[in-house]
Amino acid sequence: MIGSYLKTSRRSLVRNKLFSFINIIGLAISMSVGLLVIAFLTDLVSYDHFHVKKDRIYRVVTKNEADGQPSMDFASMSLKAGKKIKESFTGFEDITLLRPGFSADARVSKETVLPVSAWWADDSFFRVFTFPMLEGDSSTALREPYSLVLTEKTAKKLFGESDALGRTVQFDTLNYTVTGIIKDIPNLSHLRFEALVSFASVENEKWLVTGEKESWDHIYSNYAYFTMPENGSTKALQTNLDRLSASENKGLQNRKISLSIQPISTITLGKHYSNEIGHSFSVAVAWILAGLAFVVILSACFNYTNLSIARSLRRSKEVGIRKIVGALRGHVLGQFVTESVIIALLALVFSFPLFLVLRKQFMSLDQFPENLVALELSPRIVLYFIMLAVVTGISAGFLPAIFFSRMKAIQVLKDASGLKVFRQVNLRKVLILVQYTFSLMFITATLIGYHQYKGFLAFDLGFNTENILNIKMQGNKSELLKKELAEIPEVGMIARSNMITSLGSLYGTSMKYKDPGDSARLYQNAVDANYLPMHRHKFLAGGNFTTKPVKGNETQIIVNEQVLKRFNIADRNPQKALGEVLQMDDRKLTIVGVLKDFHYGTVEKEIEPTAFRYYDDESTGGYLNVAVKSADWSETRTRIEHAWRKIDKVHPLDAKFYTEQIELAYSQFLVMIKVIGFITFLAICIASMGLFGMVVFTTETRLREISIRKVLGASEGGLVFLLSKGFLFLLVIATLLALPATYLFFDKIVLTNFAYHAPISLSVMLAGVLVVLFIAFVMIGSQTVIAARGNPAKVLKSE
Repeated sequence: MIGSYLKTSRRSLVRNKLFSFINIIGLAISMSVGLLVIAFLTDLVSYDHFHVKKDRIYRVVTKNEADGQPSMDFASMSLKAGKKIKESFTGFEDITLLRPGFSADARVSKETVLPVSAWWADDSFFRVFTFPMLEGDSSTALREPYSLVLTEKTAKKLFGESDALGRTVQFDTLNYTVTGIIKDIPNLSHLRFEALVSFASVENEKWLVTGEKESWDHIYSNYAYFTMPENGSTKALQTNLDRLSASENKGLQNRKISLSIQPISTITLGKHYSNEIGHSFSVAVAWILAGLAFVVILSACFNYTNLSIARSLRRSKEVGIRKIVGALRGHVLGQFVTESVIIALLALVFSFPLFLVLRKQFMSLDQFPENLVALELSPRIVLYFIMLAVVTGISAGFLPAIFFSRMKAIQVLKDASGLKVFRQVNLRKVLILVQYTFSLMFITATLIGYHQYKGFLAFDLGFNTENILNIKMQGNKSELLKKELAEIPEVGMIARSNMITSLGSLYGTSMKYKDPGDSARLYQNAVDANYLPMHRHKFLAGGNFTTKPVKGNETQIIVNEQVLKRFNIADRNPQKALGEVLQMDDRKLTIVGVLKDFHYGTVEKEIEPTAFRYYDDESTGGYLNVAVKSADWSETRTRIEHAWRKIDKVHPLDAKFYTEQIELAYSQFLVMIKVIGFITFLAICIASMGLFGMVVFTTETRLREISIRKVLGASEGGLVFLLSKGFLFLLVIATLLALPATYLFFDKIVLTNFAYHAPISLSVMLAGVLVVLFIAFVMIGSQTVIAARGNPAKVLKSE
């Protein structure tokens, strides 16, 4: 029986070459997208699965709530909270404290100085996480101060092939002893580091923020992970965290900090937290990608269903004979499902090379997917691919199989023309309508998204970004580089800043006015006196910093309009606000200037209270902001790199134009647009292929009608209209469904997440419609014109 199914399926494929080609290619194209999404989601859900205790590892997260401000969720927590949990809590198996940010140059000899990115970790680290130790004792490697554990790759980078264990590495003026070598970090780990430094070392560091050890609300720098016992309950632990939070919050005014727990499995694919370490990916976006792939595959399945039912009259006698010789309904059902599965498996063969091409293109879109996933093939993923093909085949062939299995043998063999297939015509129309509705929604969404992206890049941020090159200092003294850059003719004004605004990074602190119990979150940047003039910030009152502060004796601050509104300073009058005093970080600062509101964060966020403070002259971090005017940028960059190498022979120059950094800040948005745009292209191609097949079949079955109409005097144009009006009517209906749905989706859901966005343009929406209608018209017109121009004598000579 199975052999018969296979033979019949092969003969059907060969006999109907055009329809087989349309189905196989359509399914192959759509399944290649499905394969990419399967590989992508498989990687996301596989993050941190290499840890032996992965199902019992949790992270402590923090919710920060202040009166009059939106609450914020942080992946980090205070050092005080971590120590209290570790010292006094019960109910967990092990807990480890981490602190990122140990980034310095490692010196192992006079000739070998290399940058190393490390984290502080305590001696419980290897009891919670599974990072296999190649050399050293994992139970003691991070116990003593100034102990250092290297990854295998880092050890080879520093010491080559020689033994690294027990060797000394110097960071700044301190010596660290290598106490362990671990295997390189797996790709699918949200924890990425080159080395680990014992947490006991941080206790001796002079730069540790004053009072941080005793501060409950300094929640920005430390992380805690713990393991639960097998069959242990997290409810009791959460109850203890709630009690700790309630007790410590008594010392805060108008602010509340709450601790909760998060499974490690939801860190990468789950809710995004501020101060996240590693990448995170939204569950909603993952569902959207899966949904887009499903719609594209569904469109190809619709093609198969449409064309199979359309050919029902041709295959009706085959079904009738099968039933006469004893085939049951289930046998017929099995025959047509088997046929569709074979087509799907053939499509899988063609889709795999397409998947390899798509994978390469997808990984090259941006650094984000390249750093997030590997998309490497494994037996599990190959099995998923085969399962996708089988499920797709069954789904595509289910409706045709049901239809053919219900045929009555006697009626079919007596008069096949009387077969009641007309009720299936409406089904075919519905399938075409759904295909083109989704295609129109996709292309309209892509065009709207791209229009918004271009709007973000062109948005008036409230300050100048043109021709400004931002150079990351990487621990070097800015005065040395300023002196070298001043010798370059193309370099104009040079400023300094602690960070680059409008890229999404936020540096906040607490601010108070007259009421000591009323505090607000203030975003800030430390700059020098050249910064505001260079970026052309607009003063509403006052002016630039008037005095250069002595270190530790800062007295001035420049604020935006939102600061005045938040505390109603001087009735929000910029002139009268000058001279008012704000308290920040235990310092009292006098307002010397009020700026017109500008965008500190990306433009999807509301403008919030923001201030500029004076840059610390002795700081070795931050950026130099350099005004550059050059007719030959490559030559100018060479000169800047030469100036950089004079002060730093270890780190490569890290310099980008401000406008380039803004584009990078929205690059993930652009990646999503490109992905949806590509899927849109595939959806339209698949829908058009299906439409082409239906038009070919329709014109073939109506050749006699067309010939008779021509003999009776019908014009060629009238025949084209007659044959195409049904399809064009479906496209008009699809347009009327797709455009309002897409508009409402963006207006009520997507763009509500963006405080500042461009209005949805009617011309942008109609552009996609015209593209799809043109493609469909070409598909329909090319075949109907051929049929209308045919010689009626050749068709009717046998009648």
